[in-house]
Amino acid sequence: MNHENTNWGQSVTGVLIKDGKVLLARHTYGDGQGMFIIPGGFVQFGETPQDALKREFLEETKITIEPQNIIAIRFNAHDWYVAFSAEYVAGEADSDREENDLVVWMDVNESLSRKDVPELTKKLIECALSPQEGLVSLPYESKSKHGKGYLYGLP
Repeated sequence: MNHENTNWGQSVTGVLIKDGKVLLARHTYGDGQGMFIIPGGFVQFGETPQDALKREFLEETKITIEPQNIIAIRFNAHDWYVAFSAEYVAGEADSDREENDLVVWMDVNESLSRKDVPELTKKLIECALSPQEGLVSLPYESKSKHGKGYLYGLP
């Protein structure tokens, strides 16, 4: 990854649930070392959050996804973190052997009860399971000189 192009104040994550299982990766460094977390990472300059999420999933898990609804946003004075629900497209789960050492499809109920799944990951899984849709992509014609714009709102 080209760290010179990384926007350290913007990050994304996605909750991918398929057949009652959530895709989790066991983190290899920092505060999350040894913990099973949902894949994600920093947005690169010039990249949309959706494209960043697709890239991060493919790099970290070898799974191709399509971002869906925004299910949560975490922010503070330093940075923001947008969580999407995700739709499985293709691929077999496999570790990148760098940021994570194991990628698993874990039963959703098991993930919510394990001590090695952090509280934020559990909350985001619960958001993805909510009967409410979250913020959905709305039709929007951007006149921005910065490329295609996206609008998410209540349906």
